[in-house]
Amino acid sequence: MAVARKSRGTRVRHLGLAGRTGTVLLAAGIGVLSPASVALPAWAQQSSVAPDAGGYYATPPPVDTSKKPADEGKPDKTYEKKTECVQRSKLGGDQVDIKNRPWGQEYLQIEKVHQLMRGATRSVGGGVKVAVIDTGVTAHPYFGGRVESGGDYVATPGGGKAPGLEDCDGHGTEVAGIIAANPPDASIGFRGVAPDATILSIRQSSQNYEEAEKKPEPPASSAAPPSSSNNPGSQLPPSSQGNGAVGGTAPGQDKGGRQQEQGKTAGNLKTLAQAVVRAVDKGAKVINMSVDNCRPSSGNITPNELPLQAAVNYAVQNDVVVVAAAGNVSEKCPQNDQPDPKTPKTIVTPPWFSDDVLSVAAIDDTGGVADFSVNGPWVSVAAPGTKIISLDPAEGSSSLANLTIEGNGKPGAIQGTSFAAPYVAGLAALVRAKFPTLPARDVMNRIKATAQHPAAPGGRDNFVGFGVVDPIAALTAIVPSEADKAKPVPLPANLPPANDRDPAPMIVALAGTGGGLVALLVTLFVVHSVRRNRPATPARKTP
Repeated sequence: MAVARKSRGTRVRHLGLAGRTGTVLLAAGIGVLSPASVALPAWAQQSSVAPDAGGYYATPPPVDTSKKPADEGKPDKTYEKKTECVQRSKLGGDQVDIKNRPWGQEYLQIEKVHQLMRGATRSVGGGVKVAVIDTGVTAHPYFGGRVESGGDYVATPGGGKAPGLEDCDGHGTEVAGIIAANPPDASIGFRGVAPDATILSIRQSSQNYEEAEKKPEPPASSAAPPSSSNNPGSQLPPSSQGNGAVGGTAPGQDKGGRQQEQGKTAGNLKTLAQAVVRAVDKGAKVINMSVDNCRPSSGNITPNELPLQAAVNYAVQNDVVVVAAAGNVSEKCPQNDQPDPKTPKTIVTPPWFSDDVLSVAAIDDTGGVADFSVNGPWVSVAAPGTKIISLDPAEGSSSLANLTIEGNGKPGAIQGTSFAAPYVAGLAALVRAKFPTLPARDVMNRIKATAQHPAAPGGRDNFVGFGVVDPIAALTAIVPSEADKAKPVPLPANLPPANDRDPAPMIVALAGTGGGLVALLVTLFVVHSVRRNRPATPARKTP
């Protein structure tokens, strides 16, 4: 029976070997035949598009630090206001106060985040300066005086305002509000993510300002035109702004976002790169850029992108966290929906420079990725970007806005990756406040590592990157990469001295005592055994 069992076991092993051999041969045969007879689906094939064929992989070339621009601190051209600045809306009569808390705040548990920060640091982002490179920031009362002038690459503001503190478009103020607004009325649900942080406003772009045209001088005999025609602001209807159910902001916010190098409007990659350098030099610890440049992939980096790449690298190397909107789909910025996600047909900068930038996609109130959010291998994380409530950017307003008035004059919801980015910039400010010694790259890694990872290989995809940010986790979790860098903490000097005496004498003494005890026990046992086994002595008979 034992031999039979061994024989059966041998057969089983032989069958297994034969099965594996057959499997290998079958796979080899399929591998030989597949190029001719088996057509793999497009998503399973490696891309055959070479860089010089019009498409290329999503990794930008190495940074050329020599391209870092010198900050000129002024507009590159002369721009004129062609559209009046955003104004309070008069549609529908009286304004409606917005009391409800935005769904994005609820989703990210911002109220609990504020409680956590107050308990840990007695402040919610205090002492951290966040640069907002955008269309300017209006000094809204809900900022509480925490807005600083950072510079202006559009024009000299009117009305005695400091550079960067005029927001004709209404975009930058809403972005800054999501970062640092702090309404004094407790009944108002809206709050900035870091309501104690300081905003450094740098106006770099505007769709209301356009390049000034050189007009030929009229003949001396010509009569001067009416004064009203010399007013550039009267050439286009004014934007409308308000709050409540009838409010709105400047045009274009859900039609592609604040795009750079669009016609003659103010804003290009040259001044954007300079603005990044300026923000670093003025002491910002976080930079938010809700402005993008979108272009078709061409197989190489453009000359205008090289200074921007060098500028964002300069920021991170100088311990500044850079956050950028991933970009909105538009006619000029088509979605990356090609078969091979590694060869995007659309490139968005500065998100493309993902080694140095946190690129933020947008989700909607279902938790899914917003349909307008541009996909790409450079997407880092995601945050709420629809049904936005933020500050009313109109001059003199002290309320909120939840609608935007587009070029067609109809109100619509405020949305875009432009408004997802400041959620992450505000979170970065909180992480910097809670972990003041954490370098910029580690701050970026902490935000990505603690995000709600999607069900994808490696925990990331091209839609939401490493997932929707989780502020509570970002402020409390133990990140393995940081734990590996932890240094041993020296013990306080008032502890008792360590017991470093030589234990050898004690060991020898105990060993000797133990040995003697064992010997004594053995002796007693032997003596007892001998006595017990000794034959009894017969009693003597008395004569």
